[in-house]
Amino acid sequence: MVDSGTSYRDKVSQLISWGHWFSFFNIIAAMLLGTRYISQSGWPETLLGQSYLVFNWVGHFGFLVFALYILIIFPASFIIPSQRLMRLFAVMVATVGMMVLLLDIYAYQTLHLHLNPLVWELLLSGEKTDMNAHWQYLFIAVPAIFILELIIAEWVWRKLRKLTRKRIGIPVATVFALCFISSHLIHIWADAFIYSPVTAQRSTFPVSYPMTAKTFMEKYGLLDRQEYQRLREQRGQESSEVIRYPLEPLAFAPDANKYQKNLLVVMVEGLRADMLNPVTMPHLYRFANDNLWFKNHFSSSNDDMAGLFGFFYGLPGSYAQSARTEGLRPLMIETLKQRDYQLGLFSGDHFANPIYYQSIFSRALDGNTRSDAPAWQADANAISSMQGWLNDRQPGAPWFGYLELATVNEYEQGGDYPQPFQPALDSVMAGVDAQTSLVLKNSYNNAAHYLDDQLSGLFKQLEASGQLTNTVIMITANHGMEFNETGLNSWGSNSNYSRYQLQVPMVMHWPNQKAEQIENYSSHLDVAPTLMESMLSVSSPADIYSSGTNLFELKTRPRKWVLAGDSRDIVVVQPQKTTVVDKFGNYKVYDRHYTPLPEGKPQLSLLMQVMHELKRFYHPEDHER
Repeated sequence: MVDSGTSYRDKVSQLISWGHWFSFFNIIAAMLLGTRYISQSGWPETLLGQSYLVFNWVGHFGFLVFALYILIIFPASFIIPSQRLMRLFAVMVATVGMMVLLLDIYAYQTLHLHLNPLVWELLLSGEKTDMNAHWQYLFIAVPAIFILELIIAEWVWRKLRKLTRKRIGIPVATVFALCFISSHLIHIWADAFIYSPVTAQRSTFPVSYPMTAKTFMEKYGLLDRQEYQRLREQRGQESSEVIRYPLEPLAFAPDANKYQKNLLVVMVEGLRADMLNPVTMPHLYRFANDNLWFKNHFSSSNDDMAGLFGFFYGLPGSYAQSARTEGLRPLMIETLKQRDYQLGLFSGDHFANPIYYQSIFSRALDGNTRSDAPAWQADANAISSMQGWLNDRQPGAPWFGYLELATVNEYEQGGDYPQPFQPALDSVMAGVDAQTSLVLKNSYNNAAHYLDDQLSGLFKQLEASGQLTNTVIMITANHGMEFNETGLNSWGSNSNYSRYQLQVPMVMHWPNQKAEQIENYSSHLDVAPTLMESMLSVSSPADIYSSGTNLFELKTRPRKWVLAGDSRDIVVVQPQKTTVVDKFGNYKVYDRHYTPLPEGKPQLSLLMQVMHELKRFYHPEDHER
């Protein structure tokens, strides 16, 4: 019995020693494969960013492989009695691990995503896509990996005594441990002080969860929370990738400066599409019927910032933080300035959204201060100021007027509007507080009705002065507003991606264009290419600076879906369903009324197009003309 016990302890000790060295050589192999992530993500520009990348590369893969050893191979060393069988088991585990790593590398190179539920759906779906056709070839490498792991396992077993005598195990383990600890300490500092060359790398490697310690640092006086919030507001989010916008320099038609139209954009915050009816907004309803009315138009998001970003930049909201961090201004605004357009910028809330002064209009907003007047009165003053500007501006020069109105978004219960309006409303669905919803919706409609009356004066002035014949007018909203019509206890905006929160008006007056109601799906992402091509004579393809399509092309090339969302969610809106994918790859499918479909599956080939579009301006080498 004693001999048997000693033999067992010796076998286990030998297997544990062998397992350490077997893991070490697999760490080296994983690190070599991990260089593909580095080549795909790019080399940081700063020394600290480069140092973090190296420390993270060594420490992270060392931790991943060693964790796999501790969780699986180490316990098995006590259970599997045969040394030969134990080594075979370890080889099989290592082969599976390396294969998963190869699949993750392929997913990262193809979609710039690590393995998650959505990526697995893409890989395992039966749809015939290029991704499915290519990834299956990876399994050809399985026999090669298995043989290589067998060779490593056998060589380590034969050389175990020599390796043990070298006494380099502790120094090697110390190096990996120091790299692991250093990478997390650097990230803690970078996260607290919003140092993007480091924080932008948080998703470079798979299963990466770098440490943060803002609460701990604040507790011991190492972090000023107010200063942190100020920096975060100033620089946008704490992490962002480098965006290339546009992908190529823009080209213009030879007669680009010959026929210059004026441009007026009216952005009514929170105005949903169904408010354009003859009862609630009769003036705007008539104006829509006399011009181009896009009946199925969607904002690029359900929140203020991403909705505005999509409108001005023509890019999905996922690019917003990168553009803000790098201080990129919309090409549309830059082109207007280059053409010497006079800018008249007016807002009821004095451009309270930070994206206006951080990137869209920047220094043009100096001197704008928020007043204490109620929203409806502030909007009336803004409209009056724009009317005065139109009368006093320099004659002959083209102009761009932007009017932002907040009354609808900041509707007041029982607001003291000069013309009270109380339309009859249907009760909302059972199971919610119908009376509360009715009161709120009435206040909302009242605000929209008041604003409709105010805008009619502006349009009459443009018509009386003859400027309508040479002025492009766009009337829309940054997002919609919900009063729990979905029955999901969702109110206002930025709470779900139903049509109540995403679908907004788009009325466009274009000189010499006949009145028409367009049923095809359109998006805020289409505004920039429309103005750039049809008004500012840009001859470059729209796909080098936008994810949208010229609105005039939708009649001949109707789209089947529109893209929305922000940095957290990807949203694909189709006529009969809406698909929402979060940043972790989890997805939900809803019907047209935003009722969850438990068995709903995303159209994977469509999602691949979406994923490509969301990364295209981060990886210009993938762009194809």
